[in-house]
Amino acid sequence: MARATTAKPAGPKTGAAPKVLVIDIGGTHVKILATGRRQKRQVDSGPTMTPGQMVEDLKKLAEGWDYDVVAMGYPGPVLHNKPMLEPAHLGAGWVGFDFGAAFGRPVKIVNDALMQAVGSYEGRRMLFLGLGTGLGTALIVDRVAQPMELAHLPYKKHRTFEDYVGEAGLERLGKKKWRHEVFAVVERLKAATEPDYIVLGGGNVRLLDKLPPGCRRGDNANAFKGGFRLWEKNAILV
Repeated sequence: MARATTAKPAGPKTGAAPKVLVIDIGGTHVKILATGRRQKRQVDSGPTMTPGQMVEDLKKLAEGWDYDVVAMGYPGPVLHNKPMLEPAHLGAGWVGFDFGAAFGRPVKIVNDALMQAVGSYEGRRMLFLGLGTGLGTALIVDRVAQPMELAHLPYKKHRTFEDYVGEAGLERLGKKKWRHEVFAVVERLKAATEPDYIVLGGGNVRLLDKLPPGCRRGDNANAFKGGFRLWEKNAILV
């Protein structure tokens, strides 16, 4: 865990738009992009990566980049800017870690699905579903964002939504049946949340040759867009 400090992390100059370092944390890679940069950089992650190791790796990876603040998409529940559970596919020590002190910058942390949802948002009431290793879910209503843990709700045959449309479901069912379940799960969650539109993001959305009614195709690049948006003057409330 980072050492406690009484010094407040440095931020942007008063009145200036902050230069942002966006961090997208995944189970195999951590990707970064900064204000004014076009090419992302990445470093391997995995089950031995601790938060301290990540910060050390990212400081080296971001050498030559100028940034005032940090936006971080975390692969787990986040409450009041703090991770609430340890990530499933990384090392230990994330809960309670002082990222602001470690980076020496103000840090905003949100769930990774929520960060991609913020980058995908086009107004009104939007449901975001991330089809990846698991099932990421978030709802944004009139610029107020709420991460959701719908993935682990019971669905059928004593399994959850994530068991059917996550990576494990794809491997168990095969692509054809998995696509059928994606349509069924989308319809179920659409009825529950009543969105104006749904964005399907995550890496496995590419496996859908057509989308369920009312859906738009997302893009993993929207995670970076969402990170930048978190620090805008009139940012979406998270």
